[in-house]
Amino acid sequence: MNQMKSNNIFERVEKKYLLSNMDYELLKEKLLPFMKMDHYGLHTICNIYFDTENYELIRTSIEGPVYKEKLRLRSYGIPTDNSAVFLEIKKKYKGVVYKRRVSMTLEETKRYLKHGIHPSMDSQILKEIDYFIQFYRPVPKVYLAYDRIALYGMEDSDIRITFDQNIRSRMTELDLAEGDHGKCLLEKGAVLMEIKVPSAYPLWLAGILSDLMIYPLSFSKYGNVYKEQLIDERNGNLCLQAL
Repeated sequence: MNQMKSNNIFERVEKKYLLSNMDYELLKEKLLPFMKMDHYGLHTICNIYFDTENYELIRTSIEGPVYKEKLRLRSYGIPTDNSAVFLEIKKKYKGVVYKRRVSMTLEETKRYLKHGIHPSMDSQILKEIDYFIQFYRPVPKVYLAYDRIALYGMEDSDIRITFDQNIRSRMTELDLAEGDHGKCLLEKGAVLMEIKVPSAYPLWLAGILSDLMIYPLSFSKYGNVYKEQLIDERNGNLCLQAL
């Protein structure tokens, strides 16, 4: 299995871990002999997640099906209309993640997603996104941003580990150009780690995780924002009923 067949096609196993700040610092130290930080350093990733009007995609995803898929628009930093952004379709089947994306300007994505004006490019990936849009009729639902550090293996660059901090979200101003502000999703100091490998973990990585007693968990950024929104709505309804 190739982790990355091109810059726009990814196939890999991904697992997530929630770390305290102490665990994060200990782990980074132990990873130093095996991994390097990529050339981006600490950078901000901004996303718009799309869903049906009634949140069909995330509700299905939370149930843990064998197959699930989603659509998001991603930028690195806060873009302007002329900045390059990525429209991504992400699928997961039996634990393997398949991500395919196309790059265009933010203005082109607005014309495409809001008005159905097709960009000049023609690719198989865009045809898949076309089908997804025609089938689900998705609309913007959640904005998510986080500050990321990414490492890659010195002997095998297909081994990648990302650390996301200051994860924040909003359900209004669903435009990447509107800034990266939002409500914090995790407690201060918490770090969401994601390990991305072509198949099995190398022995050195499995050993480090075992020594530090760091174990994977099921965690979806968008899923947790959706759950918090439901809790807020439920509490709001209870308050109204009490009046």
